[in-house]
Amino acid sequence: MQSLNLSWLEAAGIEAAILRLDLLDPLLSGNKWFKLKGHLRVAEAGGSPGLISVGGAHSNHLHALAAAGQRFGFSTVGLLRGEPQDTATVADLQAMGMQVHWLGYGEYRQRYQAAFWQPWLERYPGYHPVPEGGGGLPGTEGCAAIAEMIEAQLEGLGWDDYQQLWLAVGSGTTLVGLQLALPAGPELIGALAVPARYGVGEQIEAQLQQAQCERRQFRLLEACGAGFGRFDQALLDFMQDCEAQSGMYFEPVYSAKLLLALQQQAAGGYLAAGSRVVLLHGGGLQGRRSLLAR
Repeated sequence: MQSLNLSWLEAAGIEAAILRLDLLDPLLSGNKWFKLKGHLRVAEAGGSPGLISVGGAHSNHLHALAAAGQRFGFSTVGLLRGEPQDTATVADLQAMGMQVHWLGYGEYRQRYQAAFWQPWLERYPGYHPVPEGGGGLPGTEGCAAIAEMIEAQLEGLGWDDYQQLWLAVGSGTTLVGLQLALPAGPELIGALAVPARYGVGEQIEAQLQQAQCERRQFRLLEACGAGFGRFDQALLDFMQDCEAQSGMYFEPVYSAKLLLALQQQAAGGYLAAGSRVVLLHGGGLQGRRSLLAR
């Protein structure tokens, strides 16, 4: 974890630090590893020959799953949203041995239905199905360790507390895992990278109930802009300015929108001067290649 020095934070009198999960591993970086490790344990314990999951053509989750399968000796299958397309991510998936299938948009929309997995598990018997984004109880429990990492590194910053923990939210799995382990006090702020109408709030509530978590110590902010995976030149300019000031890389789907949401809250006076906030860098930089080439 390191200090995050940006001019607009300084102007608002806000101290910020960022947990650099993007630096954990060249391939299993960010929060993706924390969400996957529990699923890998379940697959190993059950003698599964492989894992199967869902995502898009730039999916950080599927990229990490393919890398984990290659590293730990599991076969992997990716069910991709939409029609076939060539992206740097898809090329990586295939190079790492993942069997790729394209769902089309109609079948993809059924991914939360109980019957969705049946034909795929008949085709790939014994495979462990991983919900999109690494969700489910194994994923949330794995993300609880992130809260422990933050607590262990506060002293190195000279901090004894902080008021808010900010993260970008897609499936909500990481937020739920943090809610399970976060000490009383800091408020969780989830910047929604997907439109609220996609049902993320309901997914979060279902995961909290599955984990038997009674606390609701979080707040969700609309941060998706034009939509999931969509961005304009203004966001790219803001992201690149933050990169130039901080010396870090971000990407426009999650981390840049997280920063913009924080900037808007700071500029609007919603954070008191002297506040300390921690941001979670969830990685995902592999997707930056194709996204910025659009």
